Amino acid sequence: MRPDIVLKIKDEVKKQFDAGFLQEVKYSEWVANIVPVPKKDGKVRMCIDYRDLNKASLKDNFPLPHIDTLVDNTAGYLLFSFMDGFSGYNQIKIHPEDMDKATFITLWGTFCYKVMPFGLKNAGATYQRAMVTLFHNMMHKEIKVYVDDMIAKSRIEKEHIEVLRKLFLRLKKFQLKHNPAKCIFGARLRKLLGFVVSEKGIEVDSDKVRAIRELPSPRTQKKVRGFLGRLNYIARFISQLTEKCDPIFCLLIKHNQGTWDEECQNAFDKVKKYLLNAPVLSPPSPDRPLILYLSVFSNSMGCVLGQHDESGRKEKAIYYLSKKFIECEMRYSPIEKLWCALIWTTRRLRQYMLYHTTWLISKLDPLKYMMESTALNGRMARWQILLSEFDIVYVTPKVIKGSAIADILASRALEDYEPLSFDFSNEELMYVATIEERPWKMNFDGASNAIGNGIGVVLVSPNGDHYPFTCKLDFDCTNNMAEYEACIMGLRAAIARGIRTLEVYGDSALVIYQLRGEWETRDPKLINYRKVILGLLEEFNDITFNYIPRDENQMADALATLASMIKANKEEEMRPIQMSTFEAPAHFCNIEEEEKDDKPWYQDIL
Repeated sequence: MRPDIVLKIKDEVKKQFDAGFLQEVKYSEWVANIVPVPKKDGKVRMCIDYRDLNKASLKDNFPLPHIDTLVDNTAGYLLFSFMDGFSGYNQIKIHPEDMDKATFITLWGTFCYKVMPFGLKNAGATYQRAMVTLFHNMMHKEIKVYVDDMIAKSRIEKEHIEVLRKLFLRLKKFQLKHNPAKCIFGARLRKLLGFVVSEKGIEVDSDKVRAIRELPSPRTQKKVRGFLGRLNYIARFISQLTEKCDPIFCLLIKHNQGTWDEECQNAFDKVKKYLLNAPVLSPPSPDRPLILYLSVFSNSMGCVLGQHDESGRKEKAIYYLSKKFIECEMRYSPIEKLWCALIWTTRRLRQYMLYHTTWLISKLDPLKYMMESTALNGRMARWQILLSEFDIVYVTPKVIKGSAIADILASRALEDYEPLSFDFSNEELMYVATIEERPWKMNFDGASNAIGNGIGVVLVSPNGDHYPFTCKLDFDCTNNMAEYEACIMGLRAAIARGIRTLEVYGDSALVIYQLRGEWETRDPKLINYRKVILGLLEEFNDITFNYIPRDENQMADALATLASMIKANKEEEMRPIQMSTFEAPAHFCNIEEEEKDDKPWYQDIL
């Protein structure tokens, strides 16, 4: 340790000893070392390395306030007073039997704390419990407490003096002291935990925005991570952050040798420009439902949580969220991606959604799918249980302009449309027209077994009409070849019907990811199949390939299995199979004996 640091440590020990915080110890079972931490003003903060003591201590699970909740509950008031406890932890005494456990060693002797020092695992929880005990009837109404930071708030100027008088009397009663150099009284806006709170709402800290805007273009992975880390702290203000920064995120993919290019620079400049006019967020009101706009893309999701103002005509934004799907999540079906996004959103916004009714607006209705599905897989069943504690209601937009909802809904809250009724959740939200062609869906499957080979395809119209196709393959082939044959048959059937927008679903991961170009096609038997399909794709304006589990591809699977098991005769034509549903056993309609008395049929009932 440098001599100048040693002298500063000596001064700090003497200062705390004279203040009555320390006492000398000669024999102790616990001893810790000093870790000096320089301050900006040239002084040294004396920290103690209590890692061994913390390992032996039980965890105190007294909850600290959620930062988002604390900031939300502070914003929206007219006047604020911010106070900081003077050596807050040191105002709580340690039990005499436990003082020796807080022993540390110096060049001038061995000392232990008589008051609670910094560095203990449970110091924050202990201090927060003390503050809640002393100010429980003022918290959430007149003051907010976060460890040693205290905030008094009021909506009217006259009330603020009364709140401060009541607070100071309580501080005097329990002999708690504040640091006057860090106290500010009667402020109309102030920085709080990295945000700016005022009567208008919650704003991003201008210093953090300035630091980001002054950053040069990050050219290394370390600098890219630093840039994204700064953005993550203010992510609640940035709509579609993941989508905006997608080229930059790609630089962090494992084994990716990408370099900073023009696309990355454009994304970098776009974020900087956005922060010039970052939105002002509003805290939620307890008497109105929340509105969650949720949109899902191929590799990411985005959402915005909002709420109507008192007039019911305008929406105010509360929170923006976005997330990039990990590799396994990208293989989910569209409905599974929506479920995954909804589950992740409820975890991140639990502090809001758990205490409000939430109106969900999205392209698909995951709640209806959950209620009407007869058999959910293990992952979906777990998600169903996790959602059961939230009061979420799906609100259907009557008409949506093309795919705009997927790009716009999570970008900003709507401001000008007819007010919604809180009694009926399916009221009109937008008044726009559909101009985009609705896609058809195609499910395909192939089967190859000891008896034979078969393929099955189901085309589903936008109105929900099903058109099944099946064919027996009278030649030897592998299961992967059968899958490709099924896909080709389905694509040709779609082309014959003039379909130009198609969503293809299959349960063969190999075929789907080879067609998407994510997996390499190495099997010589499959290379030509892939070339044929790539040629057919030119007939479509928009086509996507999606992998789904086998239990979601039952109809195509049944058709393929049927074709592989049946022994077809080339000379006999097989008529189409029609499927109907019987709701009761056949014998229920059988009349076993005839009524022979002359009494009317209802006589036995009466």
